[in-house]
This record gives sequence, C-alpha cells and structure tokens, in this order.
Amino acid sequence: MSPPVDEKSERATTDGGTAEAAAGTEAEAETTAIRRSSNSFLGDAWVNFKRWNIKAVRNPFVLVVSLAQPIIFLVLFTQVFGQIATGAINQGGGLGTISYETYLVPAIVIQVSLAAAITSGIGLVNDIEEGMFEKVLVTPMNRTAVFVGKTAAEVLRIAAQIAIILGLGVLLGAEIATGIVGALGIIAVGILFSLWFVSLSNSLAVLTKDQESTIIAMNLLQFPLLFLSSAFLPLEALPEWIQTFARYNPITYGVDAARTLMLDVDVMTVLDVTAFSGIWNALVPALAVLAGLDLVLGAIAVYLLSQASSSSAQ
Repeated sequence: MSPPVDEKSERATTDGGTAEAAAGTEAEAETTAIRRSSNSFLGDAWVNFKRWNIKAVRNPFVLVVSLAQPIIFLVLFTQVFGQIATGAINQGGGLGTISYETYLVPAIVIQVSLAAAITSGIGLVNDIEEGMFEKVLVTPMNRTAVFVGKTAAEVLRIAAQIAIILGLGVLLGAEIATGIVGALGIIAVGILFSLWFVSLSNSLAVLTKDQESTIIAMNLLQFPLLFLSSAFLPLEALPEWIQTFARYNPITYGVDAARTLMLDVDVMTVLDVTAFSGIWNALVPALAVLAGLDLVLGAIAVYLLSQASSSSAQ
C-alpha cells in the first residue's frame, strides 16, 4: 500500500521547481541581454575581419588565381609589346623617356585590385551557398560591421598583392620616381580604387546568390573597362570614341593617380585641373572621383546587406 502523499509538500516542491525554472530563464535572459549589449561595432567588425582572413588562408587557391592573371599580363605585355609601346608612350614628349615596364605597372596595380575585388563577391556567394550567410544574418551583429570587417580583410589582401606587383615590376626594370613614399601611395590608391569594385561585387552576390552569375558579370565589366582606359596606352594614341569613354571610366582615374605617383608627373588628361601644384593636379581630382564612387556603391552594398533576410539568403 502506497504511503499517503502530502499535498502541501507536493505543492511546495512544484512551486519550488517552477520558481527555480523561472529564475533560470530569467538568468539566461539576463545573460543573453548582457551578451548582446556587449556587442560593439568594432567588435563585430573584428570578428568578421578574423573570419575572412582565416577563410582566405585556408583557401589559398583563390589568392593565387587573383594574382596570377595580373602577373601574366605584366610579363607578357612588357615582353611582347614592350618595344612598340615604348615608342608610342614616348612619342610627343610630356612623360620624358620611360620604359613600358614603368608605364605599365600602375595599370597592373589597378588590374590586381579589380581581380581581388571580384573574389570578394565570390566569397560572399560561397557563404550564401554554404548557409553561413544565413547564420550571420540571425546573429545580433551589426550588418554594417559585418561588411566593414569583410572589406578590411580583403583590403589587407589587396595591399599585399599590390606590393608583390610593385616588387616584380621593379625586378623587370620599372622605376618608381617617388621612391618608397610613392610606392606606399600607389598601394593606397589601389586600395581606394578597389573599394567601389568590392562593393559592386558584393551587391551582385546578394542580388544573384549565384557564383557563376557573379563571376561572369564581374569579368564582363573588368576587361572592357581596362582596355577602354589609359591603362595600356596613352589616350592620345587611341581612337576618339575610346577617349570619350575613358572620361567616365573609373579605371582611368585609378590608373592616372597611380601612374602620377610612379612617374612623379601630372599625367591626367581627362580632367584639366590647375588649382593645385605639381602632381596634386592629377591626384586630387582622381582621388575625389574614386572616393565618391566608394561612398555611393558602399552605401548600396550595406543597404542590400541590411535588407537581406535569412529567407532571402537561402
């Protein structure tokens, strides 16, 4: 025969368990609130900066591919077109007597910035396809900080790749007239230039959610923009319609800014600015155009990222 159950004891036990559960839930909620309140913009950006650097180290193939193409262009163009192009760029004066290697390196710097920026969108597509992007969206991290941290990791990679291109260019015979300060300036120009293309590739990644579409779209933009600019030959040596297009081509401003630092000469031809002195007549307008593009396309990328939901990322 079962012993009688003490109703008061059972009620006390039940009430105690309920109170304990409520206290546990409250403590958990408080811990979650503390954890969420401890998130900061810089903290979120730092977490994403580390994650994308680790991801890049674990997949070095992407880094090699984005650097291989500009190196091939640099070696082949200087060896195949070197003598002919040298005559074209020195014809008519203005730049003095320079080698095609010296003339071409700034263009390859911009090209490596483009190639590296394309991999930024591809990396985001991979995140979407693997479900990692969806997980990021449901975290309390600031969406802008997510983009800033990712971009900062890519900027570090782009700076390293530009430094490699400059070193290789010097080995091939290129001369940096402004020395180490100019080399650092060229790296800065390459980074500033890359930011608008990074923003564009990430925007396409969010919109298409497809790796092949992103790669095709970015490559379709990359090569026409490169060749319809002052990258490989002076604009004076190109047809008039290309000169007209080059005035509205961002690559022209990036290449001219880097080339100005390379040669220590104002080489800007699409804008005639005389308000400053020396090479600043080329640098100021070029950097202003690039900074404006960065702000506009960066804002669009952040907006698309902030509007993305976990359902739209699937």
